Amino acid sequence: MCGIAGIWGEVDETKLKKMMQAQQHRGPDGYGVHQLNHGVLGHTRLAIMDPAQGQQPIHNENHSATLVANGMVYNHPQLRQRFGAKHEFRSHSDSETILHLYEDHGLSTPRLLDGMYAFAITEGDRLILARDRIGIKPLYYARQQQKNGSETLYFASEIKALTPLAARVEEFPPGTLYDSHSGFHTYYEVPNQSPLELDASLHIRRVRETIEAAVKKRLLSDVPLGAFLSGGLDSSIIAAVAKKYMPELHTFSVGIEGSRDLEAARHVARHIGSIHHEYVYSANEVVEKLPEIIYHLESFDQDLVRSAIPTWFCARMAAEKVKVILTGEGADELFAGYTYHKDIADYEALHNELRRSVTRLHNINLQRVDRMTMRHAIEARVPFLDTDVIAMAQSVPPELKLKNNHDGRRIEKWILRKAFEDLLPADIVWRDKEQFDEGSGLVDLLPQVLDRLSAGIDSEAYRAKFKTDRLRSGEECLYHRTLLEQFEQPQAVLANVGRWQLD
Repeated sequence: MCGIAGIWGEVDETKLKKMMQAQQHRGPDGYGVHQLNHGVLGHTRLAIMDPAQGQQPIHNENHSATLVANGMVYNHPQLRQRFGAKHEFRSHSDSETILHLYEDHGLSTPRLLDGMYAFAITEGDRLILARDRIGIKPLYYARQQQKNGSETLYFASEIKALTPLAARVEEFPPGTLYDSHSGFHTYYEVPNQSPLELDASLHIRRVRETIEAAVKKRLLSDVPLGAFLSGGLDSSIIAAVAKKYMPELHTFSVGIEGSRDLEAARHVARHIGSIHHEYVYSANEVVEKLPEIIYHLESFDQDLVRSAIPTWFCARMAAEKVKVILTGEGADELFAGYTYHKDIADYEALHNELRRSVTRLHNINLQRVDRMTMRHAIEARVPFLDTDVIAMAQSVPPELKLKNNHDGRRIEKWILRKAFEDLLPADIVWRDKEQFDEGSGLVDLLPQVLDRLSAGIDSEAYRAKFKTDRLRSGEECLYHRTLLEQFEQPQAVLANVGRWQLD
């Protein structure tokens, strides 16, 4: 997990170093720059795999190709065994595997990778960029016309690295590869398949086996690994499965004093036997840290900021013990966990909505997880968004996800609860769904926070002034104003804010 940056079409190491400085928090363990005939590459490293030898940029054997990468390739041991015999590896880094795969398989390389990543490869006058299938790891780019008529391409892991260079910044699409010779190529789309007509018991077994395999795969690490644990169903499942394969597992929970999440997380930690840590945050801390949170989040979206606040505190605490963290993102989108899902009466419409929501995670919940964890230099891994889990979940009938109970209630994520009910206490398995900001108690602090920070904002006038940003509330006006105060050139950030319900 790292930060990458690059300039193509212009050789300007001074610009590149400023880009890297803006995202130094992503990689405090190492720093590398490589100048080329057509540009320059940079990398700030968070050392996860082969900390001693995995420095970047990475060159192939004859230095004809160079790579910088951010993320984790989970199948790199298998890829090395299958394809690596004719290559000379200088490290055990998963990123080096990408480079040698490219030498043999060219533009097909991303199709062979199982993981989360954004990478750049240069070879002669050619630049290759790619982003993982779901967009777990971020990548942004900007184009700038030079006075001589040529074009420069800038790219980086975060928007803030690009705003001083270009007025317009674009998000690199998930599941996409860019070749400077042939343009953009889509190599993956979220499956659009019909559910399988199988016995419910078979679907339950498939859910259990596929998710367990996804968690186990993500335990690969050369540094300490832990899990966020809110006490909700999703994070509890991830922690419980991880603990099966780890003699010691650190878990982390945050909330206000007496919050439901803290109590539930303690209960789960005792049950699975994890080494549990918790942090109680206050309104004063939220007021103090909100500008920093919004700066790193690169968003003013109300729902995203609300969930980012407890994530920020949890990531800060976890960074004292581990460098890799497992999280439960994706389960609600795959297995119908949100309240609004219950208002969708037609199961076919629900099936389609779940697929749509997975395709939108890259610049909403996944952006929050990436930015809040990387601000504290820890790598977040999301087992529920393993592509095998996504394909399996698409095959599950929606009536097993949002199941009608005998008393008329609709139980969200029913099949997920059934698949793991033997691993967790019954009151956790059947606990009602709460958003992170609700269970952690943030919503109870918000009136104090908003009263102290919203002075001087006439929300109606403010919303009219920034009409194109479609601000939903006085609270969102505050977050918007705070974002404007954090950036000298905020327009590129504003243009990339993901919106769950408004797009």
